[in-house]
Amino acid sequence: MSQPVSICVIGSGYVGLVAAVCFAEMGHSVLCVDNDEAKMKTLCDGGVPIFERHLPELLARHRKRSIAFTSDLGVAIAKSEVVFIAVGTPQGDSGAADLSFVEAVVSEIARSLSGYKVIVEKSTVPVYTNEWISRVLQRHGVPSDAFDVVSNPEFLREGTAVLDFLHPDRIVVGANSERAAEVMRRVYAPLTDGSYYARPDALTGTCSASRPAPLLVTSAQSAELIKHASNAFLALKISFINAVANLAEAVDADIQDIAAGMGLDTRIGPRFLRAGLGYGGSCFPKDVAAFHWVAQQRGVDFQLLDEIRKINERQREIFFNKVLSALWTLRGKRLAALGLAFKGDTDDIRESPAINLIERLLASGAQVTAYDPAAMERTRAVLPASDRMRYASGIYEAARDADAVLILTDWKEFAEIDLVRLNQAVRFPIVIDGRNLYKPQVMHDHGFTYVSMGRPATYQAQQGKPRSLAV
Repeated sequence: MSQPVSICVIGSGYVGLVAAVCFAEMGHSVLCVDNDEAKMKTLCDGGVPIFERHLPELLARHRKRSIAFTSDLGVAIAKSEVVFIAVGTPQGDSGAADLSFVEAVVSEIARSLSGYKVIVEKSTVPVYTNEWISRVLQRHGVPSDAFDVVSNPEFLREGTAVLDFLHPDRIVVGANSERAAEVMRRVYAPLTDGSYYARPDALTGTCSASRPAPLLVTSAQSAELIKHASNAFLALKISFINAVANLAEAVDADIQDIAAGMGLDTRIGPRFLRAGLGYGGSCFPKDVAAFHWVAQQRGVDFQLLDEIRKINERQREIFFNKVLSALWTLRGKRLAALGLAFKGDTDDIRESPAINLIERLLASGAQVTAYDPAAMERTRAVLPASDRMRYASGIYEAARDADAVLILTDWKEFAEIDLVRLNQAVRFPIVIDGRNLYKPQVMHDHGFTYVSMGRPATYQAQQGKPRSLAV
């Protein structure tokens, strides 16, 4: 059985909070630090500031025992052997990652170091950030033998982040010293030696005591590139299948069949071959841009990354034009928008295609009534309720008297709609599906004009009421 490690996690966003809670679940002693006093109070009082499966139960299990929350960085560092940096790295105007929050935290760490510490980059950062962190520490008078800087990129999907952390495909540790690598092996030992999975209260997933999580130790520079390269490749798969979808639609083929045929090839696999509105969120857009910026700075021609971005942006334009084509004009039209988050199982609306499209619809004079199982509160902060922007408590309320229903996020709830009830709620039976959640024939049989991505549209001869339904 591995010995617990005292850990400090700086930042309580998606990555930091999930990491802190999962380290506590693994048996370590964790202090999570953030300068947002309100968020710290929420966490100390038992609240959960983000929507993430398994997070509430694990917080309830470990709060005030193996995990605590504080805004006192100095105390947290003094009590910890390993310090994880998990602060934001937003995209700057040039496309490069803005590392000002990382630098500010490193400067504070320098003032609090006493004894040897392992400083871990958990934020997504460009290559050679490990060297810059070392330079900043040394500029503040920290001797080089008092620390090591390690890159430990996260590969978490919002909505499944807790299970992704505890049951990872791989754990990547970029360490340029064996001393630091050994400390990181101790941190992840409950997962790599299988002891966590042998516990009766362990969350179940893809790993097990007989098939523990694999750990890959590389240089810090390689680990930093692994993160950006992985996200860029996944974004490439999404953009590629969307480009193929546009071709499929032009020749009356079905992208769902094409993706299935491609995905059966074990060299390709089925994951991320889902045509739709393109990627969004806090990772792919900024990581692709940052990776491209790094390549440019090093004199490497990596135009493929720019094409990935262009295809992704074009998908939103294509969907908007589908709405326009189905309705002729948007001014005064009532539209039901199902989905606000950038994907299902999260309340994150950062870079959400749904938000971008709703903003365009409103600018074109449409009236939008939106529903999302988790993201409405966050959306109200950027799209306040008004005469033309409304929020509903459910699917059928949003659809009431709508000229068309738009499916913008791939929530499971949206794939299980009672189509008879939906048909009865709307003014015109038109569904424009940006996530391909339904089969065209099923929608046609339920009396809908159905438009999706990369598949032939199905039209009903009669779109107004009264009408008969073929159920």
